[in-house]
Amino acid sequence: MESTETQGIKKFTNAPSEFRNEVQKRTYQALAELGIPFERVDNKPAATMEECLEIEKILGVKVIKSLFLCNRQQTQFYLFMTEGDKPFSTKNFGHALNISRVSFAPEEKLRNMMGVEFGATTLFSLLMDTDKKVRFIVDKDVLTHEYISIPDGTVTCYMKVPAHEAIEKIAALMGHDATIIEV
Repeated sequence: MESTETQGIKKFTNAPSEFRNEVQKRTYQALAELGIPFERVDNKPAATMEECLEIEKILGVKVIKSLFLCNRQQTQFYLFMTEGDKPFSTKNFGHALNISRVSFAPEEKLRNMMGVEFGATTLFSLLMDTDKKVRFIVDKDVLTHEYISIPDGTVTCYMKVPAHEAIEKIAALMGHDATIIEV
């Protein structure tokens, strides 16, 4: 197990020995298959951006939030990646995509469609969308970063990955096109 320690928290460059859910398992399988390098930390549960500030310091990169959204009828779904400290406006999101306003998808839909609990939504959630029911949307500001920090499908493990490489390769692996927007 390759690890280093910063501020009492260990950083790892390998997958956990046991997986907490299917998304986490598929995440590390995909990273290995695609040859995407990563560093990860095991952390206390961090489901809010305030709780992620320490993770940003340790990994040395911005934590990116991923939001699972839907229309009022819950027939259209969106996985939206944006900077963690950037305020989110459903109105601006809808305007950027020329769609009606959206809201956060119910937790049941998040669990059933993305395989994660609240706070663990991540780029890697796309690995569960085999029916391609979710539209993948990326805030252009995310792409200004060389590296980003995102959860691995749990709220207790965040990882540092190369932004462009991870977004492009994971989306391509699942047959999704990333729509880049400015909000």
